[in-house]
Amino acid sequence: MKSESLAKLTISNLEYYAYHGVKKEEKKLGGKYQLDIDVHYDSKNAAINDDINYAVNYEEIVYIVSELMLNESYDLIETLANEILNTIFDKFELVVVATVRIRKMNVPMRRVVKFVEIEQSLERSE
Repeated sequence: MKSESLAKLTISNLEYYAYHGVKKEEKKLGGKYQLDIDVHYDSKNAAINDDINYAVNYEEIVYIVSELMLNESYDLIETLANEILNTIFDKFELVVVATVRIRKMNVPMRRVVKFVEIEQSLERSE
């Protein structure tokens, strides 16, 4: 049995001011969000050829996230995480597993909370 070596590409602490949330004030006033993204893929051809065309381009992932964060509005950060993961899988056939963590920094509740975070993963089926 041949084993594959997967590379893990991490994009850490992307920051946005965006307009997501259940409450209408969140959609009107917005809030600060932070995201981390991990993608696992076979990077052997990219490394051998030293060619971005065989790699997962992190700049394109940031573009995908930016489009969804800034041009869409979701009630739930779970929905946002799901959209990000599905768009990454649609764009990059090399991605085998991806995880996104979204931190909502301005939580509108009557308690002191540093942030609320969702972590969601998606794995490509055979």
